[in-house]
Amino acid sequence: MITAHRPPRAPVTADDVEHAVHLAVTALGTAPDDRWAAPAGTLEWDCWETVEHLTDDLFAYAAQLGPRIPPLDRYVPWRFAPLRPGGPRNAVFADREAGPAGLLRTLEAGGGLLAAVARTRGPEVRAFHSWGVTDPEGLAAMGTAETLVHLHDLAGGLGFAWEPPAGLCDRVRARLFPDAPAGTDPWRTLLWATGRAGLPGLARRDSWRWHSAPLPTARD
Repeated sequence: MITAHRPPRAPVTADDVEHAVHLAVTALGTAPDDRWAAPAGTLEWDCWETVEHLTDDLFAYAAQLGPRIPPLDRYVPWRFAPLRPGGPRNAVFADREAGPAGLLRTLEAGGGLLAAVARTRGPEVRAFHSWGVTDPEGLAAMGTAETLVHLHDLAGGLGFAWEPPAGLCDRVRARLFPDAPAGTDPWRTLLWATGRAGLPGLARRDSWRWHSAPLPTARD
């Protein structure tokens, strides 16, 4: 249960979104062209589809903050649909003819959109999420979390090492999973919180959700 008496925390910012996406694009740029059809970790999607899904997440979070008065009872009504049965339900897809370099350009653009909107919307703005009404920091944190953990999924399929900065993981953990352990390895804790790993004394989660509602920060 979330209590009102939490220690101050550093907020997740638009800079964090840009940093996470930059690290992701750099890591993905090392992947061989013939690995993109491989499964992305334990996901049902291949690596190309997973990057499209991630790009779509970043776009969708930005879109929620786009209207002058964002809706609080539903998502902005873009049409989301898969390209194949079992594929990700996206509003945006990459042009396959542009190859992996084009795919990564769409990911970079999605991150830029979310960072720009999060940077220019005031902290008092609220927007809809299915797990609870949130704020610009919450959407920035969601986009950052999606980037960090989906790169974990992609690392196995594409064959590269991935361990994001501890401070970035800890800020995301504190914003989205305030009840998660705070004294454990930040990256491992974020993987545990999103059902991708266990922690000492804590089994891997079968289901999870993050905390969308605004939280106080050290700046409040």
